[in-house]
Amino acid sequence: MVDILKDLLNQPLTPWLSGAGPEGEIALTSRVRLARNLQNQPFPGRAAPAKLGEIVAELQEVSTELAAADGHEYAFVKLEELAPLARYVLVEKHIISPNHAAEPENRALIVRDDAGVSIMVNEEDHLRLQCLESGLNLTDAFNKANAVDDVIEAKHDLAFMEHIGYLTACPTNMGTGLRASVMVHLPALALTKQVGRIVAIATQLGLAVRGLYGEGTEAAGNVFQISNQVTLGRTEQDIINNLSGVVKKVVDKERTARELLANDSKDALADRVWRAYGVLRYAQRISAEEALMLLSEVRLGIDLGVIDEAAPEVFNELLVTTRPNFLQNLAGETVLNQGDSNILRARLIRSKLKGGCNNV
Repeated sequence: MVDILKDLLNQPLTPWLSGAGPEGEIALTSRVRLARNLQNQPFPGRAAPAKLGEIVAELQEVSTELAAADGHEYAFVKLEELAPLARYVLVEKHIISPNHAAEPENRALIVRDDAGVSIMVNEEDHLRLQCLESGLNLTDAFNKANAVDDVIEAKHDLAFMEHIGYLTACPTNMGTGLRASVMVHLPALALTKQVGRIVAIATQLGLAVRGLYGEGTEAAGNVFQISNQVTLGRTEQDIINNLSGVVKKVVDKERTARELLANDSKDALADRVWRAYGVLRYAQRISAEEALMLLSEVRLGIDLGVIDEAAPEVFNELLVTTRPNFLQNLAGETVLNQGDSNILRARLIRSKLKGGCNNV
């Protein structure tokens, strides 16, 4: 367990953020999340601390059950035993939610050795299980989540009503309990001022468009999460198919916008992305927000063949390693203030870009 958690906290790039999946240069990751609750137990928001502790104790068995089913190792981690820094590194790596990290008492995490499966225990629901895949790959993410759900349901009685479906703390999750999302990188649509229209269309189609860390967050680095909003009255396959179809259209729109920039604004585009690369390559200090925006433009330049001195996966990796809590974890016992973080972030980016140059 210790090794799994240590690797998860220190590893700069998890497999599902590698960019190797379908449409991976634009659709970075696909996630399927299922909300489940134990039968005859109060929802976490209504449960006394002792009851929450009972639920954690019962669900500790899930890690063993899943390991027996798929051959991977799983760690069971009580969040209250983790330092705040470790919890917020897990938030930055999309393993737990900010709310889960903020209230660690009688809450836990079950996570697979490759981080492709993780389960929050006693977040808004007793079980929030998520499965992630690289690229636009919602079908595989759903199949993986369904297999995990089958293992859990075989050993634990879940709250379910035939005419409604799975019962959840929030009514918007009832029915399938399924939330699917795709993280997309849309720099060309942002540069051509089309993101607002894409968001409006997606909303009309019953989807939500949020920022890098989901609900309530901004789209840092031109990275957005597109997800379904409705779970009741729709089948899992309908949700997956609808979201996949919309995301494919968004990917096509982004590609069209990239072609427009490359053909009609070639010199201006080259100037912009090389300036961004130059700042990142030589800056001595840089904020988290500026780093993500410049990295987004550099990734666009890489994808369009304007820049050939860095690999595409640099962007995916630095999405994680330039975050404030990951930097503090990297620094160890040395407490970083904001200025220290900006210096370390710039040093990390310089080192990574230098290592990725073809001529070095």
